[in-house]
Amino acid sequence: MPTIHLERVIAAPPEQVFDWMADPSALTTAPLVLRAGWVAGTSKPAVGAVRAVTGAGMWFREEITAYDRPNSYSYLIIDSFPPFDHDGGTLTFTPDGDGTHVDWTTSYTHPLRAGGKALEALSSRLLPWNFRAILTNCAKALQA
Repeated sequence: MPTIHLERVIAAPPEQVFDWMADPSALTTAPLVLRAGWVAGTSKPAVGAVRAVTGAGMWFREEITAYDRPNSYSYLIIDSFPPFDHDGGTLTFTPDGDGTHVDWTTSYTHPLRAGGKALEALSSRLLPWNFRAILTNCAKALQA
C-alpha cells in the first residue's frame, strides 16, 4: 500500500496556510489537475463537504472527514477514476517559528481491476510530485 508523506515549512501563519490548502482551488496548482471545486450543495470546507477534482486522465471526489481549523483536516476519496481504495489523508498545520509546518500523509491502493500494483507504481510517483507542487505554490502565494 503506497503511503505518501510530505512535510514543508511555509513562512505564513497557520490560519493562512490552512485556509489556502483547504480551498479546492489550491489543488489546481498541481501539474495534473485541470479544475477543482465544491460539489453542488457544498460551499465551504467542513465535515461532510465534498471536493470534485478533474485532472489529466483522472477524476475524484474527496469528502472532508475531519475539520479543525487551523490545526488539521482529513479527507477520503469516495469516488474516482481510476478507482482508489483510499485509507484517507490528513494535513496538519503546526506553528514553526514565524511560519507553519505542514505535514501531509495519505495511503491508498488501486484495486486489481484498475491496474493494481502496476498503477500504484505510476501513481506513487505522480501523486507526490503533484502534492509537492501544491505545497510549493502555497509557499509562493503566501510568502509574496
